[in-house]
Amino acid sequence: MLGLGDTPKATPTHIVDGTDASFMQDVVETSKTVPVIVDFWAPWCGPCKTLGPAIEAAVTRAEGRVKLVKIDVDANPAVAAQLQVQSLPMVYAFFNGQPVDGFQGAIPPSEINAFVDKIVALGPEPDNGLDDAIEAAEGMMTDGDYADAAETFAAILSEDGLHAVAYGGLVRAHIALGDLDQAEAVLNGAPAEISADAAIDAAHAQLTLARKAANAGPVDDLRAAVDADPDNHQARIELANALMANDDAAGAVDQLLESFRRDREWNDGAARTELFTIFDALAPTDPVVLNGRRKLSSMIFA
Repeated sequence: MLGLGDTPKATPTHIVDGTDASFMQDVVETSKTVPVIVDFWAPWCGPCKTLGPAIEAAVTRAEGRVKLVKIDVDANPAVAAQLQVQSLPMVYAFFNGQPVDGFQGAIPPSEINAFVDKIVALGPEPDNGLDDAIEAAEGMMTDGDYADAAETFAAILSEDGLHAVAYGGLVRAHIALGDLDQAEAVLNGAPAEISADAAIDAAHAQLTLARKAANAGPVDDLRAAVDADPDNHQARIELANALMANDDAAGAVDQLLESFRRDREWNDGAARTELFTIFDALAPTDPVVLNGRRKLSSMIFA
């Protein structure tokens, strides 16, 4: 019974209650595109109460690559009789309109999982269309085809408006094209549901760095200022920004680490803040990030 304010739990679309009347559509026709497992059960069957939830869980983990049709044989005896279901529980698997496998009785969860995996393997490979499109767009970014990459990322978002990686990619493409305002507009338009995603956080960091890089001074002049006064933290941080603008992330991290080493509290810990912005903007496995985090930690906990 539902209490006030409760909502009924939605039944997954890949699990349905079948009937004699719907068997041809739910099982035979559907199995021509995706494998279908049929669970014959009855309310009085004790083992069915154990098998049912276990097979539902295994089918759910398959994420739509197999469907489950549950048939109460007391209410729907015709198909059960046709398939000679004589004891319960009884499970059949259908593919291409024909029964291809099955088992009788309650079996351990490990065997249920193995059975479902075997049936899933009969069907088509999962559609990785958006993943392939992301990979293609990233290749365009690597090749410097930023406008084409932006179009591809935008097309992905038209298919999946919650694709955080595509949002991040579109931001990076606009940054690479020098259109920082458009990059910011894309970020501001990202749905709240993905606002905490790592790809969105990285895009924010990349845009922050890009705006600072746009105002960065000449590297040689800033390096000369730092050489003349090693404790000129403002010049050192501006040098780090200039180095980032010239695709020298390692050099930028080195300058910020040196600033932190000399005075970690300068300007409310500005050097550490800048370091974390760079770490967020780069891939977590980037050697610059790994080495920079290790060196910063050794300074903090020394």
